Amino acid sequence: MKTVLLTSLSALALSACAAGPSYVAPLPPPTAAAPFVTANTATITADADQNWWRLYRDPVLDGLVTDALAANTDLRVAVARLDTARASLRGAKTDREPQIDLGASGNYARASQLQSLPGFARERATYDVGLDVSYELDLSGRVRRNVEAARGDVGAAQADADAVRVSIVAATTRAYVDAASSAERLAVARRIVDLLEKSTTLTGKRVEAGRATKLDQVRIAALRDQRAALIPQIEGERQAALFRLATLTGRTPRDLPANAGARSTTPRIDQPIPIGDGAALLGRRPDVRAAERRLAAATARIGVQTSQLYPQISLGASIGSTATTVGDIFTGGPVRWLLGPLLNWSLNQSAARAKIAGAKAETRGALATFDGSVLTALEETETALSSYARELDRRTQLQSARDNAATAARITRARQREGTIDFLEVLDAERTFADSDAELASADARIADAQIDLFRALGGGWQTART
Repeated sequence: MKTVLLTSLSALALSACAAGPSYVAPLPPPTAAAPFVTANTATITADADQNWWRLYRDPVLDGLVTDALAANTDLRVAVARLDTARASLRGAKTDREPQIDLGASGNYARASQLQSLPGFARERATYDVGLDVSYELDLSGRVRRNVEAARGDVGAAQADADAVRVSIVAATTRAYVDAASSAERLAVARRIVDLLEKSTTLTGKRVEAGRATKLDQVRIAALRDQRAALIPQIEGERQAALFRLATLTGRTPRDLPANAGARSTTPRIDQPIPIGDGAALLGRRPDVRAAERRLAAATARIGVQTSQLYPQISLGASIGSTATTVGDIFTGGPVRWLLGPLLNWSLNQSAARAKIAGAKAETRGALATFDGSVLTALEETETALSSYARELDRRTQLQSARDNAATAARITRARQREGTIDFLEVLDAERTFADSDAELASADARIADAQIDLFRALGGGWQTART
């Protein structure tokens, strides 16, 4: 047994390496670093903008995002978890330092008559003071691996907080855009209702003049009422967006500033969006960074468990004094001291190996999570790029359709006044124009929504907002 112990200690001392595997960051597939497949003329390959919401050039939005990053409750929770991880790291680092314990006690006791020797008082006071110092040599690397694991946890918590920031910025921007686009759609709806009201009035005059039927007037009035029914729905959507914006910025609905809902047009970006490439994306996405840091922590914990196979050796020293009076404590007679190594070695190797197997399984799971996060990041970004391009194409077609419908409506109204066409043609033209105008306003909202999806997929907006 002595030979085995000396051999183990010699091997540990000579190797001076921590137990378990040393962490090597995994590499994503080579094609993951390439330019995006669905890049288009509305994007450029320059590095993605960190403060992407500023591309809308809206000072009100800038202020709301700043408020959200400062006061959002979900972000406060994430920062608290980060602080917890940092505290755990500080605790792990203290194992590398000497452990010092100071103790003192005093008591006054009475012994039974059977326990007292003749000539000695049965009642007496006892005082004790002691100082203990120990230092773990960490030959197996348990402490080092534990610190590595704690560092990984801190990195993962930081990335999680960054992910919350990305979500909060995107949600705040989306709520602001939804409120503004609802206001624009509301104006379009009211304009259409006003136009149909004028058509209804004009048709009524034609009925009085005998140039149209009552049925013609009722039909166009029905179309007017149908469009008017959309107004309360849009108003409700706008209010919901403003209430959501208040919560995101840490306010009650009543405390939301008036300028948050003052904009009446959908925010637009008048320049190509910088998106970078796959390599920059993977370095920027918080979920990828969190998965990589969790993999590092899991790898380090294999070493922590592996170290249990080896003896734990500490150097210890103790000095103290026990006396019956306080004054005697500091004299030489009652002083005691102790100096020497302490060895602690669990011989239950089966339990240690079971824990090692569990740690290795956790690491395999963490690696799979990292691989999945890489693929998800690429999928979400490519999908967002494709959706954005398709929405731009759709808007171009809708703009052309709206312009044609507006021209057709003007022509049919003029011909109706001249009496050269029947009412059904006018009604159809008005309905087509109303639909195309509303669809164009909705398309602008969908483009803004697609832009926000793209920015969120790119994972920006966290670099300048660290806590």
